[in-house]
Formats: sequence, structure tokens, C-alpha cells
Amino acid sequence: MYTSDSARKTSGSILILVLLAGLLMGGLLMFYLNYRQISGLSTQVSELKTKVSVLEGTQNATYQNITILQNGTSLAQLYNNVRDSVVLITGTTNDGSVQGSGFAYQYQGMNLILTNHHVVEDTTSLAVTFSNGRGYAANIVGQDPYADLAVVTVPDAPASEFKPVTIVESSALTVGEEVIAIGNPYGLVGSMTTGVVSAVGRSITEDATDRYAIANVIQTNTAINPGNSGGLLLNSLGNVVGITTAIVSDSQGLGFAIPSSTILREIDSLVKTGAYRGHSYLGVSGTDMSYSLAQESGDSVTYGWKLALVNSTGPSAGKLQVNDIIIALNGQTIRHNDDLASYLEQHTLPGNTITVTVMRGSTETQVDVTLGIRPSPT
Repeated sequence: MYTSDSARKTSGSILILVLLAGLLMGGLLMFYLNYRQISGLSTQVSELKTKVSVLEGTQNATYQNITILQNGTSLAQLYNNVRDSVVLITGTTNDGSVQGSGFAYQYQGMNLILTNHHVVEDTTSLAVTFSNGRGYAANIVGQDPYADLAVVTVPDAPASEFKPVTIVESSALTVGEEVIAIGNPYGLVGSMTTGVVSAVGRSITEDATDRYAIANVIQTNTAINPGNSGGLLLNSLGNVVGITTAIVSDSQGLGFAIPSSTILREIDSLVKTGAYRGHSYLGVSGTDMSYSLAQESGDSVTYGWKLALVNSTGPSAGKLQVNDIIIALNGQTIRHNDDLASYLEQHTLPGNTITVTVMRGSTETQVDVTLGIRPSPT
């Protein structure tokens, strides 16, 4: 059969249109399928983002919970662990009555109460009241005014009354470390406050020390008030690192505690002899150097401890001189009296010979001094 050229052209055009329509439909179908796939992937990504966000929130909540806890123990749990260890100490003196804090400690099988010397000083009668309200007469068995420490026994109290604490070395304490104080401020039994170590190696003086320094003291911004004296200073594990002892009048967050390293060093002597005779004595007095003092006096150094008096019968007589500036002990730099007192307390005993480096005029000189025993307070 004969087909005209126009018919063949028409058939070819139709075939091309069909092919184009097929390609277009295929493209639309592929676009639709790809769109569905992309949309599904977007939904999955969105769901994954939501899950990740939830996980991140959980992690943040866990982190916050850890920071609230004290190495696995909350402050409330820590308080409950030691609250029954804290006691109220009351006494009478010729001038009236005294009140302070103390805590239970066991040493070589003996149940003891530890507190500050100034809490029990000059008392004619003494009593200890435990957290359950039961009170008993108490006796002083040892005290050291130069460290503001005292050890008390409660002979009539049954062993069940004592909840001894754990005392650890305070030498590892660092500035910024969290600490907790528990005591009886203003007679408010068992009060807890928190803060941080704001300085270490301080020295303070009290009336009972004849102006000799109580050395190597912990400074804290933990709130301490009258009646806290003799109470606990704890680290974040609930172990004793100090005894709260003093505040600066009219200060905001400036309190002090006797370090536990002093307790551990003295406890044996206090219990067995009633006193501690291990405070080294250099036999001098002086003042901290400063830039302004150096400018005024013409001294060549702006740090150290400048001697104002050398005791004529003390261990430094004939060796150190007035206006000498102590700048080192056994090679350890001395910047001020805090450094001097802390070094003598931590690293020396009476009878030790130390090398004292001084600036004498413009000359650096080394002098060997054999330390004496600090005289008893008057």
C-alpha cells in the first residue's frame, strides 16, 4: 500500500510527541520519587536533631546534678553524716559564762572532744551537750594557746554519745576549694554554712598568745559567727580540715580556722602531757617590708620581715641585728610574717638549726640560728 510523504511526516511527529510525553512523564515521576525521598530524609534529620537535643539536655542536667553534689554526697547528706558529731560547750568563768562549739574525735581508743583554747580558757566549770540534748560535765585534758587548741573529756557520757569524725591533712587544701562549717553560732545548735578557702598560710594573733602568731591558718569566706569557735571546717568529702576559730570584726566573709595538720601534729602531746611544746622560737620581732617602707628607710629590698627587736636572751642574740631584713629561711623565700611563721610552724622544731638569710644594709648575709622553745604565755 502506498503512503504519502505527508502521512509519514504526521506519523513521525506523533511518535516524537509520544516519546517526549513519555520522557516528561518519566521526569515528573522521578522528580516526585526524589522529592518524596528527600522529604523523608529531611523528616529523619529533623527527628535525629530532636533526639540529639534531648540527649544534650539530659547530659546538661546530669552535669548540673554532679556539680550540686559533693563527690557523690549532697550537702544535706553530708550534714546528716556529721551533725551528731558537733557538740555545744558551755562553761563558767570568774567573769561570767562562755559558749562555743566542739566535735567528737577518737584517738587511740579514747573518746574526746576537740575545741578552741579560747572557748575553755579560765573556766571554773565546763559542760558538753550532745545533739540529742543530753549534757554532761567535762574536763580539760590538754590545751595549747599558741595554736588555739584544747582537748576535753566527758567521763560520764556513754560511748554511744560520741560520733567521731575523720580528720585529714589540710596541707593539700587549695584556694577556691569548697569548705563547710558546722557549729553553734549564737547558740543556734548545728548550723551549717558553706564557702571556699580564700587563702592559706595566714597568721593571726589572739590575746592568749601574748601577740605571738598562730601560724599557717586557713582563711575562708564561709560565714563564721560568735559561737562557731571550736566547730568543724569540712572539705567536700565531709572530712575535717580545720577548727573554726576567729573572725575579723565588721568584715564581710573573712573567717579563720586552725588547720587540721596542726591538730594531727599536736594531739598526742595534748592528750599525754596536757600541753604542746613544739613551737619554735626565733626571739625577734619586726614588721613586714613594703615598697613604701623601703623608700622611706632606704632599704634595698621591698619584701621580707624587718627586725625591730632582738631578744637579748633569745636564740638570735649576737647573730641577728635590729634592721636586718629576713628574706629566706633554709633557702625558702620569706615575703612577710605569714611566710616566716608558717615556715617555722610547719618545718622546724625547737633545737633545730636553721640558716637565716638577711639583708644587712645592702649586703646579703647568711646566719645560722639554733631555735629555742617559745616561752609560755603570761
